Amino acid sequence: MIFMADLGIARLNNEAEANGTLTRADLADVVHRKLGLSRSESASLVERVLHHMCHSLSEGRNVKISGFGTFILRDKGQRVGRNPKTGIEVPIAPRRVMTFRASQIMRDRIAK
Repeated sequence: MIFMADLGIARLNNEAEANGTLTRADLADVVHRKLGLSRSESASLVERVLHHMCHSLSEGRNVKISGFGTFILRDKGQRVGRNPKTGIEVPIAPRRVMTFRASQIMRDRIAK
């Protein structure tokens, strides 16, 4: 089994560390360097994985990545909110929200 840290994702280039954000291009670069795929194949692979995840979520399915975490969909009912400036009650429409719950392995790694 290959973990993201095994691919070197936890130790990316200085640009990713400087701004604190891991991008699609960063992921594709790691796939290119570690797995030996061409840059276009690497980018395509990353795009396909992300597309499949987005498609599953849009179909109403949760996405669980072992050792990383779970993207969870939750339906929130209608509720009453309040405008903080005026104090007037305003209905908030029902909606679906997505949350992320990190796995215990991920939480342990972050805590170190």
